[in-house]
Amino acid sequence: MDLPTNAFKAGLARGELQIGLWSSLCSPIVAEIIGYSGYDWILVDTEHSPNEPPAVMAQLQALQAGTATPIVRPAWNDPVLLKRLLDIGAQAVLIPFVQNAEEAAKAVAACRYPPAGIRGITGSGRGSRYGRIPDYLKRADGEICVLVQVETGEALEQLEQIASVDGVDGVFIGPSDLSASMGHIGNPNHPQVQAAIQNAVKRLTAIGKPAGILTPSEADARRYIEWGYRFVAVGSDLGLLAKHADALAKSFGVTKGAAATGSR
Repeated sequence: MDLPTNAFKAGLARGELQIGLWSSLCSPIVAEIIGYSGYDWILVDTEHSPNEPPAVMAQLQALQAGTATPIVRPAWNDPVLLKRLLDIGAQAVLIPFVQNAEEAAKAVAACRYPPAGIRGITGSGRGSRYGRIPDYLKRADGEICVLVQVETGEALEQLEQIASVDGVDGVFIGPSDLSASMGHIGNPNHPQVQAAIQNAVKRLTAIGKPAGILTPSEADARRYIEWGYRFVAVGSDLGLLAKHADALAKSFGVTKGAAATGSR
């Protein structure tokens, strides 16, 4: 049994555009459904979703048969959280709220075995196919993709230093938290925020580091791609369910109040 190739990491290194979907519903059934949709990557969220390692592992198992590389976002830049996610088979992680190069280096170290890092060792986790992958401890680092999330004005000021940390494979710009940090909470389309988002991808492209972003808007996604973003989440499972459930109810004249009470 060989070590799985991280198709997402390889695609980023080649400069390919990779289209993704956010997954917040914490369900292996949902993961399996969207895994067959053809996306290049799917983000399994644990920062803003009630998702714990046993459920995440079930989602990774469900995604295995589909097209998408799973990316798992831990709740925080914490070596224990990262260790647990890597042990259950995550080969790509998105670390939230990275503010400087030191924090980026900490994230990378948590995802690397000694001597390159501090990842704790087990020989029997799902990541090694329960001990069946030869030399997993020596080869795993090469297939693990570390993405860091820059989402404040303070972090943007140090963007090049963060992105240049050895082992950082890409930088994700978080538009919602960024807009809040810039004084425009709930309005990522404010001209000042959009200017910052465009400036960020220009700076990252200039140093050869792939940039990523999330938006539920098709128009925004296409604009970000045109600006040079290379890994773009174009929606979320939660958003798709809510939007289409509401649209179907509306098409039958069901108001939200009626839907909530069950009356007609």
